[in-house]
Amino acid sequence: MSGALDAYRRLQQHLDTQAVGFPATSAGADIRFLKRLFSPEEAALALHLSYKPMPLDQIVERALPAFPAGQVKQMLDRMFNNGAIAWKQKDGRDHWYLMPFVVGMFEAQGGAPSAEFLADAGAYIASRQFGMSFLAVNPSQMRTVPVNESIPVEHHVATYDRIQEIIGSAVRPFVVLKCVCREANALKNKPCTRTTRQETCLGWGNIAAMILRRNLGREVSRDEALAILRQNEADGLVLQPANAQRPEFVCACCGCCCGMLSFQKMLPHPVDFWTTNFHAVIDTDACSGCGTCAARCQVNAVTLPRAHRTARINLGRCIGCGLCVPTCPAHAVRLVPNERQVTPPDDDEALYDQIMANKKGRWGRLRALLKVVLRH
Repeated sequence: MSGALDAYRRLQQHLDTQAVGFPATSAGADIRFLKRLFSPEEAALALHLSYKPMPLDQIVERALPAFPAGQVKQMLDRMFNNGAIAWKQKDGRDHWYLMPFVVGMFEAQGGAPSAEFLADAGAYIASRQFGMSFLAVNPSQMRTVPVNESIPVEHHVATYDRIQEIIGSAVRPFVVLKCVCREANALKNKPCTRTTRQETCLGWGNIAAMILRRNLGREVSRDEALAILRQNEADGLVLQPANAQRPEFVCACCGCCCGMLSFQKMLPHPVDFWTTNFHAVIDTDACSGCGTCAARCQVNAVTLPRAHRTARINLGRCIGCGLCVPTCPAHAVRLVPNERQVTPPDDDEALYDQIMANKKGRWGRLRALLKVVLRH
C-alpha cells in the first residue's frame, strides 16, 4: 500500500512541475482525485509524460527498462480512454501528453461523471492550494470573447475575438458535449438557472478528434455548431474558449454552475486574473434602470444603486462577454475595446509553453494570494 501511495505522490509532484501546476493539499484531495483516474502502475508510467505531446517511440525510450515496449502502448490507450491523459495526431503520428486538472482531467470525464469523482474533484477545487495555483497561471488558460451581437459592425475586431469566425474557419470534425459543470450541479439537485439544455460545449480539430476517439460527445456539422453557439448566446451563456488565437474548444458558461465563473465571482477584482479585450459601458442618459443588464450579467459586474437609478458597471469585474448589450431595451449598453489589447498565443501548445515560461514558484503564488487579500 505504501508503494502505491508513493506512486501517486510522485505523480502529483510531477504534475505540479508542468505548465499548470497540481499542488498537494493538506486534506489529501489531490491523491484521492488521482486514484480515480490512474492505477499505481499507470501513475508510474505517467511520470515519463509531459504537457508537451510526445510520440510513442520517445515515451518507450523514457519508460525503459521499467516498462516493456509492448506494454506502453496498451497502458497509454487505457489511460487515454479513462480521461487521465490526452492524445492527438501530429504529422500523422499518435502523440500523448499530460493534461492539467482544469481545463483537462476534470472535463475529460465527459457528460456522465460519477458522484464519487465529482466529490473528490470538488474537494480539490475548494482547496486553498488549488486556488493559489490557479491564480498564479499567466496567461490565463481561458479567456472571454464577446457574443456576436454585442460587437458593432464598425469595430475592427481581430478574428480571434470573433467566435463565429473562429468556428467558421476551424478544422473538422466538430463535436458538442454535455457541460460537466452543469452535470455536477444537477447531481446535487441544483439545476442550471440559465438553460435546460445539456449539450452546450463545442470542440473541433484535435480536441474533437480526441473526444470522438473515446466515443464521447456527438459529432455535428459546422452549421449545427454555429446554431448551438447562437442558442448559447440567446440563453445568456458566457463564451470562453482557450486563450489562443486558434482555440479548439469553447465553453458556454453560467455563473451558477461553471467552476471558472464561480471562482471569478468570489474574487473582488477578477479581471486581474482573466483575459479579455473588452468591457461594457452604459449611457446613463439613455438607461431606464430596468435591470435587464444586471440579470444577464454572470459575474456580478452590473449593479443598480438606488442613489443613481441607472445601471453601473464595475470595471474590476466586467469580463467583456457582451451579454448585456443586445438585450438592453433602451440600447443604453455597448461594448468597447480595452485600452490595453492582449494578443493570445497562436495555439494551445504555444499557450502552455508561455505559461511554463512564466510559471511562478511558491512566492509567486503567495503574491497572487496577497493581491486578492489587498483587493478585499
